[in-house]
Amino acid sequence: MSPRTHDFKQMKVIRDLGRQPYETVWLDMQRFTQSRHPETPDEIWIVEHHPVYTLGLNGKREHILNHTDIPVIQSDRGGQVTYHGPGQLVIYTLLDIKRLNINIRQLVTILEQAMIGALAGYGIMAVSRADAPGVYVDGKKIGSIGLKVKNHCSYHGLSLNNAMDLRPFDAINTCGYPGLKVTQLADLGVTVTSAELVNTLTHELTTAFYS
Repeated sequence: MSPRTHDFKQMKVIRDLGRQPYETVWLDMQRFTQSRHPETPDEIWIVEHHPVYTLGLNGKREHILNHTDIPVIQSDRGGQVTYHGPGQLVIYTLLDIKRLNINIRQLVTILEQAMIGALAGYGIMAVSRADAPGVYVDGKKIGSIGLKVKNHCSYHGLSLNNAMDLRPFDAINTCGYPGLKVTQLADLGVTVTSAELVNTLTHELTTAFYS
């Protein structure tokens, strides 16, 4: 079959990057997005980051309440400040959303519903909120979303708290919301390996995007 007859909407590459510095992966996402063409397969990147605070494009440093040894990086995603660290699953969705025939709001909804579906498989009832993107359990945030769209292509993605040190969140107004608490699967009585959680969540995502 020649490349021209491929259904590129169905084509995707899934990469497990292991544990990586945030800035390295961020720059790689930018380069990938800038160099892709209409027939470039979408990519889904799975990663954990070394401890880091990231600020969205218009993020306000006033939401960093206490300065620590953890670096702060000003990113180009949407949203305010969040924390990434070991034990948190991060999935970056490098997608041609025009080819997928979805808009940014629909992409956010798909990412939220993928996390909600994955958590439901472990008996955790999670919900989204119209006023604050992300996923919540009993009012505490367990999953975050931050995206950038350039030339109809998205990068950045989602993070889901599995089994991590949550204390760094105490130094920030998570996602710009004073008093917002966070939680994770481990604190909700669920013990799951990163590999299993990856399989569950990527299945939810690929089903939503490519089925």
